[in-house]
Amino acid sequence: MKLSQSFIPTLREVPSEAEVVSHKLMLKAGYIRKLAAGIYNYLPLGLKVIQNIEKIIREEMNAVGAQELLMPMVLPAELWSESGRWQIYGKELLRLKDRHDNEFCLGPTHEEIITDVVRREVRSYRQLPVSLYQIQTKFRDETRPRFGLMRGREFIMKDCYSFDRTMEDAQKSYWTYYEAYKKIFSRCGLSYRAVEAVTGNIGGTLSHEFQVLADSGEDAIVSCSACDYAANIEKAESKEGETCARCNKGTMQGFRGIEVGQVFYLGTKYSKALKATFLDDKGSEQIIEMGCYGIGVGRTSAAAIEQNHDDKGIIWPYALAPYKIAVIGLSVDAKVMDVAQKFYQYVQKDLKIDAVLDDRDERAGVKFNDADLIGYPYQLIIGGKGLEKGEVEFKTRKTGEKQIVPLANVENFLKDTFSKLS
Repeated sequence: MKLSQSFIPTLREVPSEAEVVSHKLMLKAGYIRKLAAGIYNYLPLGLKVIQNIEKIIREEMNAVGAQELLMPMVLPAELWSESGRWQIYGKELLRLKDRHDNEFCLGPTHEEIITDVVRREVRSYRQLPVSLYQIQTKFRDETRPRFGLMRGREFIMKDCYSFDRTMEDAQKSYWTYYEAYKKIFSRCGLSYRAVEAVTGNIGGTLSHEFQVLADSGEDAIVSCSACDYAANIEKAESKEGETCARCNKGTMQGFRGIEVGQVFYLGTKYSKALKATFLDDKGSEQIIEMGCYGIGVGRTSAAAIEQNHDDKGIIWPYALAPYKIAVIGLSVDAKVMDVAQKFYQYVQKDLKIDAVLDDRDERAGVKFNDADLIGYPYQLIIGGKGLEKGEVEFKTRKTGEKQIVPLANVENFLKDTFSKLS
């Protein structure tokens, strides 16, 4: 993509409403724009990041046998009444009526809907297990939406649901998705903890939250220094500074976290209420066992920024970056632009790496500032003085390290660099 033809509206000043780093930087770097309280437009850069996260999610969900579908956002009240949640869900549930006075809501979650899908189709134990997921827009009418994509009213979420014959099978599914989530957040390049958690209004008897570690996190969590035990404060068996009750060896250490995903073993909470049953191998009717597994896609992008930034801007983990490298021509001089165009084409077409070419008629300082603000992991800098010496500069955004690369060796250098990353 040529920046002279792009839509990346960066800001010099951050709107006063932005409180946390991710919100400030997403606005300043041109990733999102506010439409209404808690509702945002994803601009081209923001959408690219979302798509990168979704790609990782899809690959890992498909790898464990889940199948993707798409359910409506507008949901009929009848199904929510069957589960009992229409009566007990608070004002976060945005309710509406159609022209025939039928009641609906904007879906904040889809347990009732997916259970209805499965109960209509599954009759026999031979059709189980089955796992279905979607990546879709949700809506929760938060009392006080804040922090940009961290706590919005409309948000993008991946929700997956497993259906099994027995409790034992359902708990195996639970741990399968637990491991899949570890792969997802590791591939996203995030430092995180999987912590034991309360189940909340989703229900069920077993749950883990996936918390991205960040000083700005709203959640207090503790983790053992000697074993894998970690929990949020509400669930923790030992407090910060105490010996871990689980292993009696390590000390509990405190962290701040941003919840980006949660897995639940639901049991029969929804399948019993909605009468989702199957016939076992003896012809007896049994209630389907369920689990559900959610990831906040937009929230993951915001959490990545909270964990990866400096005073210049965003430092994207490589896998999430909207573009992996910016090829920066320091002037619009024909010779500079010819060389910049050559290397840009090489990265894009030969290496098949998403790149941008900064061909704008702007001062070098503006180009450097924008590249750091937006957070491209790498920058290839071509200037007139460097070309006279037969060299270009390669900068790593995370470390600030700059390397001088001879012109004759640039293509091999780029090929080696990106082959290691892939």
